[in-house]
Amino acid sequence: MPTEESRADIDAARAGDQAAFARLVEQTYGDVFLLAARLTRNHHDAFDVAQDAYLRAYRGLIDFRGEARFTTWLHRITVNCANTLIAKRRRNQCDQIQEDVLDTSRDRHPEGRFSDAEFSSELLEALDELPLNLRAVVVLRDVFDLPHSDIGKQLGISPAAAKVRLHRGRKRLRTTIETNQAMVDRRTTDTANEARHAV
Repeated sequence: MPTEESRADIDAARAGDQAAFARLVEQTYGDVFLLAARLTRNHHDAFDVAQDAYLRAYRGLIDFRGEARFTTWLHRITVNCANTLIAKRRRNQCDQIQEDVLDTSRDRHPEGRFSDAEFSSELLEALDELPLNLRAVVVLRDVFDLPHSDIGKQLGISPAAAKVRLHRGRKRLRTTIETNQAMVDRRTTDTANEARHAV
């Protein structure tokens, strides 16, 4: 829930107070960047998405009515900016750059709730393979721990649709991880057999 101080900053920022908006950016940047990074799968793109999201938020703040929480509204803008960037990337047929997305403090960000085992490289690779509409729901639920109602608001879908997408996303994650593990096991077995035959 927003604090009285953040509500005051929102009201002041809507009235044109740039210092108040800067405080809102400081309070929310970690979560916005993490969301952008999980959606774009790229450290540099995440910076671009976060920057674009705050620019759009600043321009649209005058129309923010407070019917949703400020962070919900801001996360929805971030998802839209990520969608725009990814669509542009696909149109330009750019190569995707795979890299470690974050080096942020675990205790300041939602990702800190997960152990290294839970957020293993296998899981991150499987997450990268999900379509954006499923990945967004999985990230908002399993990283940000949002309820289905909030996820629906952020993505412009019903809570029921969010639940369905989460189920499909998790199922595809499991399938991808199991398939990738089976391939690794098969390669290991083939290598061992080749080594035995070579002796």
